[in-house]
Amino acid sequence: MTSQPDRKALTRAAFAAAAVLTVVTVAGAAPGAGAAPASPAGTPKLKLIAASKAVTLDRWEGEPGVYLDLGTYVTVDGAPLELNVTRRSYKDPVVARQILRNGTHTTSRTLPAGLVKDFSGLPGFLEVSVKNAAGQEVTRSKGTFCPNNASGRLRPDAPATSHYPESCSTNPFTLGSVWGVEKGWAANSSTVDYDKPVDLPVGEYTAKVSVAKKYRDLFGIPDDHPTIKVTVRQTGDGGSGGGTSGGGTTGGGTAGQRAASPSAPSALSDPHAQHSQHSTGVGHAGHHFGPRGADAPTPGALSHALEARGLAHHLGDGLGHTDGSRVAPALRADGRRPTGRAGVPANVPKPDLRSLPAWDIAVTDGEDGDVPGKDYLAFSANVWNAGPAPLVVDGFRKPGADLMDAYQYFYDAHGKQVGYAPTGTMEWDPRIGHEHWHFTDFASYRLLSADRTRQVRSGKEAFCLANTDAIDYTVRNANWHPYNTDLSTACGQQNSISVREVLDVGSGDTYTQYRPGQSFDISDLPNGTYYIEVKANPAHRLQETDLKNNVSLRKVVLGGTPGARTVQVPPYDLVDAP
Repeated sequence: MTSQPDRKALTRAAFAAAAVLTVVTVAGAAPGAGAAPASPAGTPKLKLIAASKAVTLDRWEGEPGVYLDLGTYVTVDGAPLELNVTRRSYKDPVVARQILRNGTHTTSRTLPAGLVKDFSGLPGFLEVSVKNAAGQEVTRSKGTFCPNNASGRLRPDAPATSHYPESCSTNPFTLGSVWGVEKGWAANSSTVDYDKPVDLPVGEYTAKVSVAKKYRDLFGIPDDHPTIKVTVRQTGDGGSGGGTSGGGTTGGGTAGQRAASPSAPSALSDPHAQHSQHSTGVGHAGHHFGPRGADAPTPGALSHALEARGLAHHLGDGLGHTDGSRVAPALRADGRRPTGRAGVPANVPKPDLRSLPAWDIAVTDGEDGDVPGKDYLAFSANVWNAGPAPLVVDGFRKPGADLMDAYQYFYDAHGKQVGYAPTGTMEWDPRIGHEHWHFTDFASYRLLSADRTRQVRSGKEAFCLANTDAIDYTVRNANWHPYNTDLSTACGQQNSISVREVLDVGSGDTYTQYRPGQSFDISDLPNGTYYIEVKANPAHRLQETDLKNNVSLRKVVLGGTPGARTVQVPPYDLVDAP
């Protein structure tokens, strides 16, 4: 089957490429030729603007509607807008605090309880009304605003780069996020609700956009109502519609779609986009997708990096498939394998690997390599690094060998390498959906009995390490700009002689369990209660600061009949993410 590129993904990337020009348009209207408007010391001044008076939205053939990328921005001046969003545990609600910086003096204020419920952004921030040519309102919606969305500078004297993270996490088990817009920058506010297209027929419309009153009052935002002329045009499945007119729209959220990343490639010209697969049926080389499909995880259940990966439709992480949030060159391993006596100073900083409870749990008919007619329990799993040091593992290949020797590296507070230790092997995984080097024994999965004393199914997994999810960017030494977030380039090729894999502080690596051998065969299991165990560093081959927090359990209840099995997933404390 020959598949067409993912139009939704291509459109987002096209919007992203236009974002820099879009914000420059705003800069021409900045008062004082670069002078920042007056604002109380340490208090950000926010304003909603539209970068263009008109936009054109493409309605792709076969798509349920259009995505309201209207090119509206929240501009910030006077001081940065910064929010720390945390929860102490999964039993505690999410708390958002605004950080106010005035020189070396820092204060904070807590946002109203219940205003922020998760880590995807400020809910109900943007209000959009769309009317047709006759003046009749055809749709009204509210959207979440992620301050880390695609953004750009307003003035030449603004900071050259943003030090804030590049997306808002939608991983259901996130613990801490940092949201921010630099002083003199603008963040896209209308790139929201990609999973909720609006059914607008071809024609002319008028969109009016505003900030909800509760946020205007909270942040002192003027009650502006930018109006944008919207043209919806039909574009065939194989057509070249192209995206936008007037420079008025932009994609947002993930690193690969940020305007602040001018080196990010457009999917319109990226060969990876040509390898995208439809969510059901048969893909290249006879690859099979079940009725739920390897390409169809529960909407909202995966990280933003995984959901809005932007360059490929398939959730594979091998050649031609992109799970991560941007295309990053592979990290270089040391030029040669370490020599001399292995050793690690006692006080050197080490990583702290922790596992998250499983989520996105469902019964499927399996994938490549599974037995037809059987029932499988699929799930997503994440192991993350709470720091204070990154996990750095290099693999070195002996000529002609099928395995690489793996070594863990250690660094002092100044980034100088001070030790290393052998830590197992890396192996080449040739299966479709992998096709890269895996570090062995990084994590294991077990399905346990109701009393958690007996193992009924197991799977020890090898991993390509990559920073797919921001789990807690408030921990010490968290890296808000991890480098290797793209699995398709982070873990080498079949002919690689060496590979470096890194799991940075604050980030986690999500594996969606829709690949060969990575889901539990439950065909002959009786109905009842079980627990999915996710265990990091199961053989303790990696050196960590703490080995007591490596295991997580998630309760599941199996039911149904063979060929029609069901699964119920109770909430995990306050997190209801089946």
